[in-house]
Amino acid sequence: MKKFGPPIIQLGLTVVVTWFIFDRVGVDLALLRTLDPGEWRPRPVLFVSSCALLVLGYLWSATLWGRLVRDLGGPRLPVWTTVRVFMVANLGRYVPGKIWQIAGLAYLAKREGVQASVATGAAILGQGIALLAAVLVGIGALFGANELWRQIGWGGLVASIGAALTIITLVVVPRFFRRVVAFWFRLTRSDPPVDGLGSGNAGLRWLVLYVLNWGIYATAFWLLYLSFGEWQTFRQVGPAFAAAYVVGYVAIFAPAGAGIREGVLVVLLQPIMAGEDATVLAVIARLWTTAIELIPAALLAAGWLGSEGTSEGTGETTS
Repeated sequence: MKKFGPPIIQLGLTVVVTWFIFDRVGVDLALLRTLDPGEWRPRPVLFVSSCALLVLGYLWSATLWGRLVRDLGGPRLPVWTTVRVFMVANLGRYVPGKIWQIAGLAYLAKREGVQASVATGAAILGQGIALLAAVLVGIGALFGANELWRQIGWGGLVASIGAALTIITLVVVPRFFRRVVAFWFRLTRSDPPVDGLGSGNAGLRWLVLYVLNWGIYATAFWLLYLSFGEWQTFRQVGPAFAAAYVVGYVAIFAPAGAGIREGVLVVLLQPIMAGEDATVLAVIARLWTTAIELIPAALLAAGWLGSEGTSEGTGETTS
């Protein structure tokens, strides 16, 4: 029970919460089986565009991590090296446990001359700021559908605006942001940089960059939706993707937010499409994000291992 108990509890919570969300939405599982797969053929141009934009979002995330490494006192890594290290380390997200992505990033970055504390610090700080940026983008979902606005009322709107203002204050005001950065470096028992990340308007700069990053992700999802569905504005579709990600991330018991993210996405899309159609799109979105992240990372990892094997073989022959 000590070994298998926690995973079983996590799985149980995930199933219960996911079932509750879909039950509240009123998705008819029997009706899902009657849907015609032929109706879910994407429009090629829009679908390819969504894939290309999602790749751009992943590349943007990688380069932001590289810039954070530099601001934390690490070396200036070449763009290709930054992308390769970041994307290959992301394979750790698909291994059970929360530490493998960070551990892999620290290990791979160390081989490129980056201190482990700098690599992990950049990853964790970047992840935190990215989550705050996703909240800001996701709040836009409140203004995308009248039905959602009527459900939450004034109280939900005030709470959402308050959350946005709190995030902006904590990140943008240098005094608060420096304290957040200093707290992390105390935990890692390392010296914070004198200039860069924790000084000046660094918080505002990073928040803007990560908001743009999430804007790319949200736009990519909007194009994915348009490749399958009828015309809807970005405001009605894009922010829902960011909001669903945030809820799935906060639900720490669900691996990679599985089930929770899809359920919230269905809730947010239901005002503009049937619940069953929204469910199919949510599943497609999960496969879409996973494949476009996993395939390039796996190819990069295979190429990396192949080049190392070749170099080792050459060294042995020379000696």
